[in-house]
Amino acid sequence: MILRNDVVELSRIDSLPSQENAAPTFIVKPDNTIELKDLAEASNYDSLWMKELYQSAQLSGQMYNLVGSMGEVISDTIAHQSVELDTELLKARLKALDEKTPFNIAYNPSLESVIKSFLIRKKDLMERMLTASQFYFPLFEQELDNHNIPLEIKYLAIVESALNPRAKSRVGATGLWQFMYSTGKMYDLDVSSYVDERSDPVKSTKAACQYLSKLYDIFGDWDLALAAYNSGPGNVNKAIRRSGGYTNYWNIRRNLPRETAGYLPAFLATMYLFEYAEEHGLKPVEAARPYFETDTVRVKRLITFDQISRMVEVSKEELTVLNPSYKLNIIPYLSDKKYTLRLPRREIGKFVTNEDSIYAFVEEELKSKESPLPQLVKADSRIRYRVKSGDYLGKIAERYGVGVSQIKNWNGLRSNNLRIGQRLTIYPRKPFVAATSPKSAVKTVNNSELKFHTVKEGDSLWTISQKYPGISIENLREWNGIRGNKLLPGTRLKLCECPS
Repeated sequence: MILRNDVVELSRIDSLPSQENAAPTFIVKPDNTIELKDLAEASNYDSLWMKELYQSAQLSGQMYNLVGSMGEVISDTIAHQSVELDTELLKARLKALDEKTPFNIAYNPSLESVIKSFLIRKKDLMERMLTASQFYFPLFEQELDNHNIPLEIKYLAIVESALNPRAKSRVGATGLWQFMYSTGKMYDLDVSSYVDERSDPVKSTKAACQYLSKLYDIFGDWDLALAAYNSGPGNVNKAIRRSGGYTNYWNIRRNLPRETAGYLPAFLATMYLFEYAEEHGLKPVEAARPYFETDTVRVKRLITFDQISRMVEVSKEELTVLNPSYKLNIIPYLSDKKYTLRLPRREIGKFVTNEDSIYAFVEEELKSKESPLPQLVKADSRIRYRVKSGDYLGKIAERYGVGVSQIKNWNGLRSNNLRIGQRLTIYPRKPFVAATSPKSAVKTVNNSELKFHTVKEGDSLWTISQKYPGISIENLREWNGIRGNKLLPGTRLKLCECPS
């Protein structure tokens, strides 16, 4: 079956009459919903199925905690509770899996305990994953195949995020494949006030495949590649050295970080339960509309989920499931970006046919909107933060949406102690969101007196942008021809797109 991920260009169909003189193609009803006039009735929407997917997004925390506990010895109470799983039968099934996968799957008591723990403690979770997998696995399998990666790697996304594209770990990793901000940037996953491409199922899966391929090239072993995906190549190399040179995951496991020690067992247990779901009575909800029964169109104007929902009769909850990378339920428009809208395939034609009318309505509605929409602002790839009186690592980490351990790693800190005036390198996860008029995409300062800022000691592009609402770091760079982050005290910076 062919997975549909191609982008349909939104352009006027030549055979259609000009929209300028044609009668309106939609009706605004008294309840402010829109009825498109010239297409067949809307596609059937299976609310139960989409509700299942929407609710599955709440399960990533459970999986994160479960994987973390797998690194510990599972208690006798858990491991020896009555489960319909004969050890000899398990050995035979694991041997069969080993013969058809590139992973080193062999029976050991630890793996048996993890499988039994899943069946006892998280059987419902695994059934929900069987349901959600029908939506995402076809996408994963195509991309894995394109990169010549074992298809079984698709189970990794369950361990990482419980198939929640908006999952966020406590250290800031985001998306189905749990990319940190800096790693995502390495693979061109952008973050802005509107968009987090780490949550885009297609783009993040491509990036995960590239990263996994690189890790396999380093270690030549998929077990070690997965361990490195979780904790980094450096931690795997240290575990190999501390073990005396072993390169088998199970031999270096005790030298790995706690979470990574439970990572591969959780992955193998998930693979086993998916392969033998029926034998264990795991019953998913059947997919009413898999991922490959959707398609994308490229947007040509800023548009909100609320407006889309009213136009094509797809609920905002479903739009959130289909378009998880849009953080504010708004799809922005930039001429140099290809932001797309994913819809059920039947709705694509309706949107394309009525494109001109839809955007005309959206523009009029945004003009009359009392509260302006947030302006799209890029997240800066790096800032230099100057420690002030009263600062501490937790406070700084919360401000920029990162973890304390990340700040320590980025700056080589061995303790939590800071000194006033100290400079810290930070890769922020929280881009600044500014309000702006929907009529203009260019940020300016209305107060004519605020045309310049004189750089003072301790100023940075970030702190200056914070002082002047509506101005971003990118604005300051563009208006003043700045390439890096270094500012000299006394420099006059323009605060508008205006002559010097």
